[in-house]
Amino acid sequence: MATTGRLGILVGGGPAPGINSVISAATIEARNSGFSVVGIQEGFRWLMRGDTTHARELSIDEVSRIHLSGGSVLGTARDNPTKDAQAMATVVATLGQLGVTHLVTIGGDDTALSSSHVARSGAIRAAHVPKTIDNDLPLPDHIPTFGFQTARHVGAEAVRALAEDARSSKRWYVVVAMGRQAGHLALGIGKAAGATLTLIAEEFTAPTVPFGAICDIVEGSIIKRRAAGHHHGVAVLAEGLIGKLDPAEIAELEDIERDDHGHIRMAGVDLGRKVKVELQGRFLRRGIKVTITNKDIGYELRCADPIAFDAAYCRDLGYHAVRFLAGGGSGAMVTVQDGRMVPVPFEGMRTPEGRTRVRNVDPASESYRVAREYMLRLEADDFRDAAWVERLAEAGATTADELRRRFLPADVEVRS
Repeated sequence: MATTGRLGILVGGGPAPGINSVISAATIEARNSGFSVVGIQEGFRWLMRGDTTHARELSIDEVSRIHLSGGSVLGTARDNPTKDAQAMATVVATLGQLGVTHLVTIGGDDTALSSSHVARSGAIRAAHVPKTIDNDLPLPDHIPTFGFQTARHVGAEAVRALAEDARSSKRWYVVVAMGRQAGHLALGIGKAAGATLTLIAEEFTAPTVPFGAICDIVEGSIIKRRAAGHHHGVAVLAEGLIGKLDPAEIAELEDIERDDHGHIRMAGVDLGRKVKVELQGRFLRRGIKVTITNKDIGYELRCADPIAFDAAYCRDLGYHAVRFLAGGGSGAMVTVQDGRMVPVPFEGMRTPEGRTRVRNVDPASESYRVAREYMLRLEADDFRDAAWVERLAEAGATTADELRRRFLPADVEVRS
């Protein structure tokens, strides 16, 4: 179906594997359908300033082979025009100056919000392609956000290598995986790599979690491994645990940097190091030296070359975004479900407060329960046999009574 118009493409938020595949597919389909195409650099940043110089024509020849490369040929930025009505009006006006009649935005929940405001203006048709390695946009449970599968794959390879290093050097690794609000990436990496345990925010029902409770779970795993004769392991922690911590416990959060959308820059909170220092101190006070190394995983995943799944998936998304707009559609997130394009209206993605809904890990799901089965934690069953409790206590250089006091669920009966 040939049409006329001018398609704008921009990328917002953090990078994710597959961005260039969406740009490539959207450009090729738009050009073949009669559109001219303009690539807008660095998301909404320059549009908010009325600057038309950070945009360039995109041709089929230019984008035909970029689909296998990581990163974003258009760059990306987190600038948020929805915070100010004038900034949003400037965005729409600047797009008009560029001749843009249709807009494809590629990004996460915040970029989706900005895209919805463009569509709401009525002057430009807008469609959003959901992108985030966090896998937390409100899609059906079986539909991943693009970039997640590659990030999980690369992250799992990294954790597998760390696990081998841990075994060889008799140490523990505390790995913090990206995921601002949801634990999908941490859980996916830990489950695929066979990490000793994975800890995500969703398993805690209380609004806040004491820092000590997080450390208790990792400490229990270390003790259980030592009791079995193993002095190494890998604990994967979801970055979203930072959002669960009580600010009164970590007062430095008051000064932590926030982005334009008001979110804490979690990379500035060194959760892994804090857990490492606390655990090493606990064991050292009992006369045990445990070597622990902390490692953050996230930035090295975002610009990885997409695996075949994401390269192909993103071509579908870019193609369908253009077909949706060319067919008169607007104001929706473009998804592919069961091989077909399914637009999800922006209104259906919102909370009552106007934010984009977040898809969290469901701790009651079969997938999560399987992951838990293969983790090594101190569980209720560990306290049913008094002889095993004594062995655990010896491994932790503590007493059986103290171990029960700290780790025993109240409803467990102990056999002598």
